Amino acid sequence: MALHAGCPWCTTPVTRTDEGRWACPTHGRVTPLWRPQEAAYDALVAHLERAGSFPTYLPWPLGPGWWVSDFAVVGDGEAHATMACVSGSSALDGPVDVMVISEEPTGGLAARVIGLAEGESTDFRAAVVTEPAEVKVRVGSHAVGLWPYPVGDAHQEQDRTVLLGEAEGRWLWLVLRPASALLLLRDEWILRDVSSAGPQLVELPFGGPAGAW
Repeated sequence: MALHAGCPWCTTPVTRTDEGRWACPTHGRVTPLWRPQEAAYDALVAHLERAGSFPTYLPWPLGPGWWVSDFAVVGDGEAHATMACVSGSSALDGPVDVMVISEEPTGGLAARVIGLAEGESTDFRAAVVTEPAEVKVRVGSHAVGLWPYPVGDAHQEQDRTVLLGEAEGRWLWLVLRPASALLLLRDEWILRDVSSAGPQLVELPFGGPAGAW
């Protein structure tokens, strides 16, 4: 199987119940998170089939030396959240991960990826919403503002930068590791829903290992 089911809240494996639902030993009945063991073209095709009409965003186009290293979708028949990660390097930061998450406001995938404490929910009001936005990205024909989101302790602040905005009625998160990789962002970065990329998907470079989250 190209994708494997897991808990969206933790790394514990999930099992099928007698009723055909999914359950985590820690969190009880859950909507499964589907993630590949290794990023590859066939796995991305399976991911997009599970995501359906729910967007999966990637920075577009990928720069030289960058590759798709991870992706995930939360859903069981209908998707509620997606994540995609590209990895590469810069002269100042060394290895860099850029993770893009789109989720419904009631989702929990971003909380896990960001590294929030158990039971701590994401809240758009916690973002420092000021004018102008920290950075803007382009999603389709729209410019989307992104604001810093607090990530907790000093170690996390150095480990990652988290930005939050809203696109097409869903929360849009950008997680950059390390935190200093924020300098790579520039206004009008393009995020593309790769479900519409068609034959260009075949040309995407894939690799690993994916970062832990």
